[in-house]
Amino acid sequence: MIVNNAPIGIFDSGLGGLTVARSIIDQLPGESVTYIGDTANSPYGTKPVERVKELSLSVMDKLVDRGVKMLVIACNTASATAVFAARSKYDELGIPVLEVISPAVHRAVSATRNGHIGVIATHTTIETGTYQRALHAYQQVQVSAKACPAFVEFVERGITSGPELLAVAREYLEPIRDAGVDTLVLGCTHYPLLSGVISYVMGPEVTLVSSAEETAHDVYRQLLDKDWLNTDDGTDTVNPRYQFLATGDTQTFTRLARRFLGPEVTAVERV
Repeated sequence: MIVNNAPIGIFDSGLGGLTVARSIIDQLPGESVTYIGDTANSPYGTKPVERVKELSLSVMDKLVDRGVKMLVIACNTASATAVFAARSKYDELGIPVLEVISPAVHRAVSATRNGHIGVIATHTTIETGTYQRALHAYQQVQVSAKACPAFVEFVERGITSGPELLAVAREYLEPIRDAGVDTLVLGCTHYPLLSGVISYVMGPEVTLVSSAEETAHDVYRQLLDKDWLNTDDGTDTVNPRYQFLATGDTQTFTRLARRFLGPEVTAVERV
């Protein structure tokens, strides 16, 4: 049986999903969150589809074992490869599974002015064609897609600026910019942590779209529809709990998670 004060389960291959967790914490301040970064197997974006699916379901099993009321796949690669298997598996338990691709697509289509949308993501996400198919479902939309695998490595090393990153960003992004996109989907939840350098290379006329805020909106709508919101009735009985776990090194994860997410990260448990 689902209880309202059960946590929302969120996972990513590493640190990138913290951008989604941050938006959920900000928009739903009464909700508890359990987050797992599968750092022992990061990055997902270079792995075969079946391996990503296997890893994703394994992490989601860990979240389900911890009593979450909802699963949020805060990883574009896992969203592109594992969401249907996850929904099939956890639907019988009454646990909804949300992903991050659909919210980003809807936001990008709303934001574009010239109908030319760029997508940057991991190799696996680009190769599945999930973003391209979703965007092409809208008439008059042109899509330019580019894999940017090194961006994940920079974030996982805690590098969000500097000449090395800027050089790589120029190599990845200038062809998309020069192709004439006016909207760029950050198709990996790590990439918003590099939005400064990405925006610098793309220029002020290009709108950057992150799925984090839109995914948080989806979480709110689902909880509201199911009457699962953990809301304060004025008696100060709502005390959200934040739990952060990693499958790999916890020291590095703790340091960077505190930097990227904030004071809610007090300790990280290895799982």
